[in-house]
Amino acid sequence: MRRLFESICPMNSEPDIAIIGAGAAGVGAARRLAKSGLSVSVFEALPRIGGRAWTLNTPVAAIDLGCGWLHSADRNPWTRIAEEAGIPVDSRPSAWHRQDRDFGFPRAERDAARAAFGRWAERVAEAPPPSDCAIDAVEPGEPWLAYMQALSGYISGDELERISAEDYAAYDEASTENNWRLETGYGALVAATMPASVELHPATPIQSISLEGSRLTVRTERGTIRPRALVITVSTNVLASDAIAMPSSLDPWREAALQLPLGNNEKLYFEITDGHSFDDESHVIGNPRDPKTASYYIRPFGKPVIEVFLGGRGARAVAENPEAAFPRAMEELSALFGSGIHRELRPLAASDWTNTPSIRGGYSHALPGHAAARQALARPFDNRIFFAGEATNRTDFSTAHGAYESGLRAAEEALQALGR
Repeated sequence: MRRLFESICPMNSEPDIAIIGAGAAGVGAARRLAKSGLSVSVFEALPRIGGRAWTLNTPVAAIDLGCGWLHSADRNPWTRIAEEAGIPVDSRPSAWHRQDRDFGFPRAERDAARAAFGRWAERVAEAPPPSDCAIDAVEPGEPWLAYMQALSGYISGDELERISAEDYAAYDEASTENNWRLETGYGALVAATMPASVELHPATPIQSISLEGSRLTVRTERGTIRPRALVITVSTNVLASDAIAMPSSLDPWREAALQLPLGNNEKLYFEITDGHSFDDESHVIGNPRDPKTASYYIRPFGKPVIEVFLGGRGARAVAENPEAAFPRAMEELSALFGSGIHRELRPLAASDWTNTPSIRGGYSHALPGHAAARQALARPFDNRIFFAGEATNRTDFSTAHGAYESGLRAAEEALQALGR
């Protein structure tokens, strides 16, 4: 297991394979390539390993500011990796489908709202709209549309108007609905799993990639390298931008990335400082009639925190006005638990994925009509550049295990191209 943070080390100017990105996909590629006998260098713009997997150690608890649940845990490779490392995996059902004490969302309304979402999901899978636009599978006059938009924000990071029905159905069909957890943190597991044998360069953004002779030329803020092969795992929002200068021959990959934008997802955490208003392992949705509403997971593992999860419109509001995020969440909680909770809570930590230059959002979704862009993005270029990341996974996109598996796939392609 590798340390979470690494000091700057000397740079091999001609590694066999370079990996751009030390998130779950980069870790997956590095773990496969570490067994090959080839020289491997990993470059990460952030000063830490993990990318969108980030466990922050606070004075009161270790909290996941990025991915926090082992989705499809019964087939998720991170489950096996955790168990092999002796890290306990908690397989208790989540509290997502409960509303603590029926506050603001009685059982009859919950049943009606979930039934509406279930009917929509069934139509998406069995009778998808010709437009491939997810909103077109919603029944006219649907009274629970705001609730469905909130769920779309949590699941896909965007509203139904911008979601491919085919893409959503592919994920939903593959999901096993087993969502498990790691008390020590998902991000901590990802970060600790980078193999020690690879050359790691954190806080080293890539400036440009060019094709020169038999080797590639990759320029960084710390120098230039010339690898034989390159695995790119950056997010689609970064790939589609001008953050990394690339030759025009890679424009088709940029165009595919444009059709797979990252949605918006953010987390806030409150510390529970006093009082007895909140029960362990409980959950509420703030306002099911507001598409910007948050999902509140209360005292996970009995820790004195509330995890506030926002998606779509709610997450965009946080990114646009961070100072208003905690007051708005406090307002929603006060409407459910009473104004006295102001004395029991204080802001602890918040993510800012949308405004992080090397990430720029939550996780990918295909725009209507563009589910096939995932396959296009996953294609190698010239048997020298290989693409990985959750967005390249046809069914497990938006997850850390989908990213990990894509890293393994890209590493295998690179090894075959190099005759290994």
